[in-house]
Amino acid sequence: MHELITRLIAWYAASLETGGYPLVILLMAVESSIIPVPSELVIPFAAYQAHIHGNMSVVGVVIAGAIGSWIGASVMYWISRLAGRPLALRYGRYLFISKEKIEQAENWASEYGVFGVFASRLLPIVRHLIGIPAGIVRINFVQYSVQTILGSTVWCAVLAAVGVAAGQDQNLINGDMKSITVWVSGGVIVIFALYYFFVHRQLKLKNK
Repeated sequence: MHELITRLIAWYAASLETGGYPLVILLMAVESSIIPVPSELVIPFAAYQAHIHGNMSVVGVVIAGAIGSWIGASVMYWISRLAGRPLALRYGRYLFISKEKIEQAENWASEYGVFGVFASRLLPIVRHLIGIPAGIVRINFVQYSVQTILGSTVWCAVLAAVGVAAGQDQNLINGDMKSITVWVSGGVIVIFALYYFFVHRQLKLKNK
């Protein structure tokens, strides 16, 4: 497994040198569909490579990530909007999207509308599914796009900052378990902080 990860990292590093921003856009577009390409790996490593090599800029990586996220999310939106709910219910199970998940996402989209789109872009796992219910309940596409871009920009900026900082930790690069634990714990804290400030607190204000 370690050898496989090492090869993937080496491939990604080499590909970034030639692919640059278009590669980041492509991978993030795929990540925002139903294919599980983790943005938590795509953006941090690209940002670190940009920081040390200068062939890209960190800001450029964030923008490319947000653009790619919007492209993938838009594809999911329009497929769901044009195909409709029956198709999602019929074939969703083959993509590990159960009927219950679709119904929960529909309730979320119906209740919180465009804000739900923004909040979802800040949460792992659910961030790439929001396009399905948003398309099914026919949220305004312009508003959907704006919230997707805003949420994706915040998410990519956080990941880029983490990538630059983590890449400078030599102990982490060497596989030191203490450093790995610290960074993983820090990542969990950041995710919970994003959830609290952008989701939990806003939902409380909305329900008052």
